Amino acid sequence: MNPSDLPTFARDYGHFGVSSDPEAFGLETSVVDTSAGPITVRHGRRSHRADARAIILLHGAAGSWSTFTPLLAAAWFLAEAGGPAPLEDLVIPDLAGWGDSALAAKADDRTIEAVAASVAEVARSLGYGRWMIVGHSLGGFVALELAAAQQTATERVLLVSPTTFGVAAAVRHPFRELRNLPAYVGMLGVMRVLSRLGRFGTRFVAVIGPTRFFRRSMGPLFAHPGRIAQSVYRALAAEARPLSFVLASARAGEYDARRWAGIRCPVRSLRGSRDVFVADDDHVRLAATIPDFEGGILDDAGHFGQIERPVEVLERLFPATSASAAS
Repeated sequence: MNPSDLPTFARDYGHFGVSSDPEAFGLETSVVDTSAGPITVRHGRRSHRADARAIILLHGAAGSWSTFTPLLAAAWFLAEAGGPAPLEDLVIPDLAGWGDSALAAKADDRTIEAVAASVAEVARSLGYGRWMIVGHSLGGFVALELAAAQQTATERVLLVSPTTFGVAAAVRHPFRELRNLPAYVGMLGVMRVLSRLGRFGTRFVAVIGPTRFFRRSMGPLFAHPGRIAQSVYRALAAEARPLSFVLASARAGEYDARRWAGIRCPVRSLRGSRDVFVADDDHVRLAATIPDFEGGILDDAGHFGQIERPVEVLERLFPATSASAAS
């Protein structure tokens, strides 16, 4: 069966919800001690090839490993269409401060560089010396730092709505950048207020998660918020960490993006056509910085392309998959 003959529903906008069950995807859960503290990671589907490389999936802010479960489900459908499973040797960590991984105790261990280093430690602890990275949002920022710091080990970087230059500028100059990224500036302001409330702020987001108010407040992140599964909104509420969001934003604002000029592997990126967290010129600036960069637009998608249109994301970022299935 050709991928174009996939059941119609598999290509429907936002068809796949978010799951919190790693076993459903053939994954196991481990905790790895790193320089940034213990990191919880879901991993598996090992190919057992001697030259196996990991596929590292890095989630964004207000996310965890489960952010990628719609992509994993879509990969299964593509495999059923006759192509090889594109996502083997998976390494999906909860970045420090998110999901089941605690925020690093020391300020020096909360930098973008430290977070990326902890991801490399996780991959190596699982037996991988080389990898491909898929990064979404904040995870894209971390993916680029990991590629810059680990040039030999990193073979390819695939980005979905990476928050890079635009977000960094908004952190440094929120009023000046309000016109460019109003949704991000607004969310950062809300997270700053909630972070001052400590655990109450985190609990408040979790409590309002099932409400219509929360769905409406998160709506700008999606092209069609009314068609997004309730499980997605529940996950966003459960994974919200106001303090982690504020600290990660601050670190992004301090980061020297000139480091990305040292990336030696190919970098490919997709941003949603209705993405409110990625600046219009981010791809242009990335192309001017990274030697081998190509950016593209994911039609009729917002900031969560891997949730809104996971089949298309796989076909665009893993073209060999659809080509193999068609042959």
